[in-house]
Amino acid sequence: MSRRRRPLVPNARTGLDALKARVADVTDPDQAKYEVARELHVPLSDGYNGQLSSHDAGRIGGRLGGSMVKEMIKMGMQAVQNRSNPKT
Repeated sequence: MSRRRRPLVPNARTGLDALKARVADVTDPDQAKYEVARELHVPLSDGYNGQLSSHDAGRIGGRLGGSMVKEMIKMGMQAVQNRSNPKT
């Protein structure tokens, strides 16, 4: 049973999907989890994955989510730095 998490700001979905694709280095955000699974050598397939352990599933989501958070922090720090050092 898949869970559908909705962002707090519904209009943010497009931006979040773009960020997910960027951190996974893919063009389609739906392929991000498969790319991360491939890098971790986790046998994730399209469709039913009942054989997948919760540990492996957590490794995929953790890596993807963690990378997204790191990227958002980096973007935020860059924005603050740009505000404090405006180019003239």
